[in-house]
Amino acid sequence: MARNLLPVIAFVVSLVPLGATQDPPVFKSRSDIVQVHVNVFDGDSDAITGLTRDNFLVFEDGRNQDITFFSSEDVPVAVGLVVDNSSSMIAKGPMVTAGGMAFAESSHPEDELFVIAFNERVRHALPPTQPFTPSRTVLRATLGNLSAGGRTALHDAVIEALDHVEKATHQKHVIIVLSDGEDNASVHSRDEMYDRAAKSDAIIYAVATSDPRHGGGGAPGVLRKLAQIGGGVASFPRSREQVVTVLMEMAENIRRGYSIGYVPTNTARDGRFRRIKVMVRANGKSLTARYRDGYTAPGPASTR
Repeated sequence: MARNLLPVIAFVVSLVPLGATQDPPVFKSRSDIVQVHVNVFDGDSDAITGLTRDNFLVFEDGRNQDITFFSSEDVPVAVGLVVDNSSSMIAKGPMVTAGGMAFAESSHPEDELFVIAFNERVRHALPPTQPFTPSRTVLRATLGNLSAGGRTALHDAVIEALDHVEKATHQKHVIIVLSDGEDNASVHSRDEMYDRAAKSDAIIYAVATSDPRHGGGGAPGVLRKLAQIGGGVASFPRSREQVVTVLMEMAENIRRGYSIGYVPTNTARDGRFRRIKVMVRANGKSLTARYRDGYTAPGPASTR
């Protein structure tokens, strides 16, 4: 954006900011730790590695929180590629395949990968017996076998991917949406998609398959907001080569991220949104942190 309070009620939130910026989630397992996934950048360059716990300050609703967990290890993650397979993608299949494979080749070799392909119908594109795969060969065959046509159910596809990634073994979750942002066939509304993204712990990135700044159409605002909610970024590459470069950088930056955990001082189970702020201090450098900017606390009736 993806774990509780009291011995029985735990929650986890995976976060990455906005604007200062880049994961609001809800919760998955039982623990009393809120977990925030953070990438740190020096300007717009690649993500910075080598920072320690002492370089970070975490605030919840303005209150400083004690960091109880910190990791900068390159760990495998669960990654879903959400691929627009509608009529507008007929000429863009090679671009999607090349970008998806570039992402996979730059990812951790033990990542759990899956593909959601969609036109007016949303479907799991891997073989039925494989809900996830670490195999680049299987992924290449899956992406290469997609055939475009039909209308576009983006909202439904994103919601399905966010539901499916929660079944993964790995705790860090990432969704990559390759689309132009338009939707003309979903059962779910745009706001329902945003709400599901806010309640997930997945980091969400979007890669536009057309650039509206250069006459490519699409709905760039939808992709930007979706990525903002999910603590990621939306990119608008203009060529196959740029798509490959963008997805390689995304994969590498995911591997360079930090996981920070804290036990919140506010233990109320009120179902309210808690705002997160992460500050980075490193020898006077001007650094930017990306993470989800908050999470929704469990309500009184929640058992998660």
